[in-house]
Amino acid sequence: MEAESGVSRRTALRASLTAAGALAATQAGTTPAHADPAVKAGPRGQYTRNVEVVGYTDMDHRPAFKLAIRRVGARWYLYTGHFWDSGWSVVDVTDPRRPEVVAFVPGPKDTWTLQVDLHGDIMVTALEKIFPNFGGDPDAAFEEGLYVWDIKDPVRPRRLGHYRTGGTGTHRNLYPGGRYVHVAAGAKGFTGNIYTIVDIRDPARPTEVGRWWVPGQREGEDGAAPSARPHTHGFCCANGADVSLHGPPYVAGDLVYLPYGAAGLVVLDISDVTAPKPVGGLSFSPPFHSRFGVHGVLPIPDQKIAFANSEDVSYGKGAAPHASIVDISDPAKPFLLSLLPTPEPPPGAPYADFSGRGGWSGPHNINHHQHHPDVQRQGDLFYVAHFNAGLRIYDVSNTRLPREVGYFVPPDPTRRYGPMPEGDLVAQTEDVVVDRRGYIYVSDKNQGIYILRYTG
Repeated sequence: MEAESGVSRRTALRASLTAAGALAATQAGTTPAHADPAVKAGPRGQYTRNVEVVGYTDMDHRPAFKLAIRRVGARWYLYTGHFWDSGWSVVDVTDPRRPEVVAFVPGPKDTWTLQVDLHGDIMVTALEKIFPNFGGDPDAAFEEGLYVWDIKDPVRPRRLGHYRTGGTGTHRNLYPGGRYVHVAAGAKGFTGNIYTIVDIRDPARPTEVGRWWVPGQREGEDGAAPSARPHTHGFCCANGADVSLHGPPYVAGDLVYLPYGAAGLVVLDISDVTAPKPVGGLSFSPPFHSRFGVHGVLPIPDQKIAFANSEDVSYGKGAAPHASIVDISDPAKPFLLSLLPTPEPPPGAPYADFSGRGGWSGPHNINHHQHHPDVQRQGDLFYVAHFNAGLRIYDVSNTRLPREVGYFVPPDPTRRYGPMPEGDLVAQTEDVVVDRRGYIYVSDKNQGIYILRYTG
């Protein structure tokens, strides 16, 4: 992209951030509606509470989706997938005030490259068919599965191997280091994504060694119907099923916790990776919505809890979403401890609740990469990317009574890069990762990455 006349994009954006901060301070000091002095208002619908905006990058006009962080020597790097561009970016965030895109690796044509995970010098990136409502051509050839990369040189990823599902590809996967990748696979002959375990002992020849699915997902198989009313719209729709593993499958010892859509939270024993066995589970649908009834799961075994949440793609018109804390002291019998509070609009906001603001609302992604040593360990603070409600931060020290302690609602985008969200162009906070320095990174469908710091 060419620089705008007389000034670089980055210089302009830094200037706009400075101006936004000044405006926020002015408005916070003069607007009586903001009784809480921690709440600050900024331009185009931006609000913060106990959160400081540290830096911003426009990602060279390639909005990012999933994020992963690592430190190499004295430098910090953020790795991203993308929404509207096939490929992956590397961002130097050593100085979070001045993030810099230092590499872009092009991906295959007509292919979603949304997802990324890494551990040590290995990175795993997903390949998936693009859904039509996100601009995909149903008849276009696409690449599918996942790539395995060598990232010893942090800014020059080198591709090692390629695993294929034979179907629509993979969505959100987990690579916690070692020999196995845990995969949400759109495999041939199945409705919805299933769980597969891929051996990368030889990264050049990834090999599937185990798989598991909910009875009824396999074509022609007896069992529970994947959905009484399958959808054919919305993000992550796999192939129209409500019973679908969104991922990532999250490993804790010999157990793996699966966020399995309308099938709820599923716990498997994978002590034998070739033959996963059901251990327990917890249903969330009903009362919560069916599509992505459980979208993400993060077990914290030493605290005997897991965090779980749904994803609502109904534009606020369907059943309620949830973000929950679950007791997993007995993985065979998990039970609900509490629900995280629903975000409330800031004082003075021009909408009564976030479900009516426009765009998708409700929780989406959490600070998932707990397997990585450079990610902030799960403690008393829990971070949720909450679509049109921005980043929400919760104090979860009392698991029976979690409370919100901070938020960042980004400004609304000024430029549309892709067809989503439908309708009004509003902020859509997608992913969050927090490094062990305490810096928070959030992505958006139609703007760049904000770098934040909790100040509460």
